[in-house]
Amino acid sequence: MVTRKALDRLAGVGPYFALSHGPKPDGHPFRPLTALYSEPRTLRDYVTEVGRRLGGAHPRVSASTLHIGTAARLWSVAVGGAVLGGGVLDLSPERLRWRVPEAGPIELWLPEVRTAAPGDDVDALHRTVFVANLLPLEEALRREYGLSPQTALGNAASALVGTVRVLGARMTAPGPSPLALGAALLDRAPLDRAGVLTTDPLTYRRRSCCLYYRVPQAGYCGDCVLTERKRRT
Repeated sequence: MVTRKALDRLAGVGPYFALSHGPKPDGHPFRPLTALYSEPRTLRDYVTEVGRRLGGAHPRVSASTLHIGTAARLWSVAVGGAVLGGGVLDLSPERLRWRVPEAGPIELWLPEVRTAAPGDDVDALHRTVFVANLLPLEEALRREYGLSPQTALGNAASALVGTVRVLGARMTAPGPSPLALGAALLDRAPLDRAGVLTTDPLTYRRRSCCLYYRVPQAGYCGDCVLTERKRRT
């Protein structure tokens, strides 16, 4: 089981790896993640806030940025917990709570820490992050903003690679290596369609674009398919 002490250690890696647990944190209320997936007004309010932080980005760009940011938060706490050797956290959206701070990534809180159903870590990570959370988030963003499944799939994979990269650089632990977990997840459908992973050195080239280049004053991400196309031309 992932202990509270382990989660406190994981939070030291960075803000994307922080997970509040136990007693309710102070401040404005948390809501179940199911609200983000099933309540259009809640989702629209959050996309609007992301767009404001991006300087007035197009709603579809804001929706994609919200998606990749949420994916990064979920992969970070889930893969990080597994790397610490205590199994995979149960991040069921009806149990996991969230709120939007004034700045930075969304805050996450688990009132009760427990592991996902017994089984292989890769299976558990795929279920609790991708199936239980990222797929319903993708569906909601597609309904409201027309976010394409290809973009969302690339976002999920890119966020996972970012998590693996940070964990590999900043943490040593008794559990499985972050690269081994990430590579196994990216080899599983449908993430295997999102891009190409090279492990030595660690690089990733996605087959879609997250749309961030359309943010005012922004450029292309390092793994973007558009940078590869520009090199070819």
